[in-house]
Amino acid sequence: MSLYRHILLVVDLTEDSLAIGRKAKAMADVLGAEVELLHVVEFVPVEPMGETLMPAVQMQEDLMERSQKRLTALAIELGLAGSACRVESGNVKSEIVRVAREHKADLIIIGSRERHGLSILVNLTEDTVLHAAPCDVLAMRAR
Repeated sequence: MSLYRHILLVVDLTEDSLAIGRKAKAMADVLGAEVELLHVVEFVPVEPMGETLMPAVQMQEDLMERSQKRLTALAIELGLAGSACRVESGNVKSEIVRVAREHKADLIIIGSRERHGLSILVNLTEDTVLHAAPCDVLAMRAR
């Protein structure tokens, strides 16, 4: 029996996602766990200033569709083609916690960035998820 059976891998689809994904995949292979990939789109609507701008709803749909394609491509590159790939919309922190709870994740793996100066005082995503998550959280540095 594995300590972790369902790993929720949260990615922001930046260049760091591949490095974090490789570490998460290696860990899942050792543990015999399944990996579910999650990307959250935090859409901030823009007030249309003219007829030439696309409506906010269309912009969000396009962003969600592009994110799904990129997430699926990442899963294939990681050798996780059969894994669930979810793109959600909303507040990043609360969506991660919600998906982890609803899908009964045993472990959330999330990327972590080094902080300097005033950014140390800012409540970053990994800090909020760590304290609100229904399961263990592993913050991985990509570099």
